[in-house]
Amino acid sequence: MIKQSSLHTQLNDNQTLHLRHIYQEGAKGPSVFFMHGAVENGKIFYSVKNKGLAPFLASHGFHCYVADLRGRGESLPAISAHSDYGQSESILEDLPAMLNFIEQHHGDFPKYWIAHSWGGVLMNSYFARFPDTISKVASCVYFGSKRSLYNHHISKYFQANLLWFGIAHLYTKKHGYLPAKSLKWGSDNETKKSHRQSAQWAKRAPWVDSDDGFDYAQKLINKVLPPTLHVAGVSDKALAQPIDIQRFIDESGCGVQKLSIYGRQYGHKHDYGHIDMLTHKYACHDQFKDLLSWFEMYDQPEELLT
Repeated sequence: MIKQSSLHTQLNDNQTLHLRHIYQEGAKGPSVFFMHGAVENGKIFYSVKNKGLAPFLASHGFHCYVADLRGRGESLPAISAHSDYGQSESILEDLPAMLNFIEQHHGDFPKYWIAHSWGGVLMNSYFARFPDTISKVASCVYFGSKRSLYNHHISKYFQANLLWFGIAHLYTKKHGYLPAKSLKWGSDNETKKSHRQSAQWAKRAPWVDSDDGFDYAQKLINKVLPPTLHVAGVSDKALAQPIDIQRFIDESGCGVQKLSIYGRQYGHKHDYGHIDMLTHKYACHDQFKDLLSWFEMYDQPEELLT
């Protein structure tokens, strides 16, 4: 029987972070850390009716810990015009706090990491900032993760150039944050700072932190990150085409990284897009199955192999 529970950890006097723990009663498997992307929250990975990737993995014995970055999902308080944090704080404060909580709750550092979209950028940025933790992670799977956009599809010019790089700035100026949920741009909102910082990186700008000048690409250039499977969907035309994902791979160290594309032309059951690569009913027959094989292939953190 798959169970779900909400766990909370106090980040500071004003902020509480939420993690959804999804597991099979009696299971003693390893823990998996999930990170959502921009204008999202952790529910991209699960539903209360136990649909999605996290419940799928829980049914195979894994303990899944699905994160909500501060202000998103059930992390409190929700994003507002008073929210002055951004992706720098996500990398330096939110992720370390959640990983520390999982380690204490489960008894081990999360063995496997999974991200969707911008969540993969946050995870690799975390590895750059905290390289001592790389050896604790056996392998990763990133769904539609890219940093900068290099494709020239017309939908990219609409969704990225017009909306994300242009109109979104007008909304953040008017409201003090990006009301993406009410605009139907995503399932959650973004702070003014997180939108500004992510837009900078998505414009093919250097992978450098705007707060302190930390150069993520330079720190990772000779680093061997955990073996990472990158999932691309043939219908993901705007936000993560293979060219965009490959550029992210190229700047993410020198370890094992594999790009797999999912669509009917490759023998899969559906032409997957940016969202339904995680939510479609056939995903468990295609990319979810391959994820399990990837975990089985790379099932030992480096620190246990040396």
